[in-house]
Amino acid sequence: MKLQKRLTAITLFLTAFFLCACASMEIEANGYDLYFQESDLNLAAGGGALQTEHIYLTATEDPRALAETLMSELLKGPRDETLKNTIPAGTTLQSLELTGRRAVVDLSAAYSNLSGIALTMADYAITLTLTQIPEILAVQITVRGQELTYREKQVFLNREALLSQEEDVLRTIPATLYFLNSDGVLTPEERLLELYEGDTQVSAAAKALERGPENQNLSPVLPEGFQLNAVWQEDDICYVNLSAAQMENGTENLQAAIQSLGRSMCSLESVNETWFLVDGEFSDEFAPISAEKFSSISS
Repeated sequence: MKLQKRLTAITLFLTAFFLCACASMEIEANGYDLYFQESDLNLAAGGGALQTEHIYLTATEDPRALAETLMSELLKGPRDETLKNTIPAGTTLQSLELTGRRAVVDLSAAYSNLSGIALTMADYAITLTLTQIPEILAVQITVRGQELTYREKQVFLNREALLSQEEDVLRTIPATLYFLNSDGVLTPEERLLELYEGDTQVSAAAKALERGPENQNLSPVLPEGFQLNAVWQEDDICYVNLSAAQMENGTENLQAAIQSLGRSMCSLESVNETWFLVDGEFSDEFAPISAEKFSSISS
């Protein structure tokens, strides 16, 4: 009887032990990159690529909590002595909120000491770190609740960060770009676009649209000085991020500009649809444009 009790106690102990072991194994850790710069980076000379330091964090289903943790780790600075933080010492996180798929990061006054390339590096170090979270597409950075008015833009996407210098032309791709004829009708112009280091097909097409037509009988559909916030491709979908401020000052024929962008992107072999965002938020005003929708329309 005593032996049976002892065996029962041992069995219960081993069962509890393995249950605890299994529970601890279920606590998963996910890897993330923190973005810093090289310690000897010469900012005055235009700098170089941001470098990463890998960390592991306990998995969580709360994207806001995860974003706060990543910001906390980023503010601590790198462990690697060859790296340094892009964010000034003494900067603290005041708040972090998610608005749709945009993270609004509010920092203390120390961050406002940055300007020029140093500010750009810090903005993108934060952006690249936070947009690893699937629920975050764009990042807005404020200081004590206020935007830095001397910035050219206030909302950032990770695909805008060009971490390499342009070199010689890598290859060329065919594209059909749409501009306005003398009657104000969208008219195709066949082009051969040059891709450089750091370019994608959709970014090359966007730059060509911003520069305007080569045919002197056609006119630009985007006004002079108009620039897209960002353009990138995922699978066969092209995403175009527009600036609300520029659209307010905007084009005389905004719908023509949207159609031009959509059709031009969908003319690329790898793109089947074009989706539009405004300051990082998906827009209900502009429906997606697919290659199938206008392929049968004669220009």
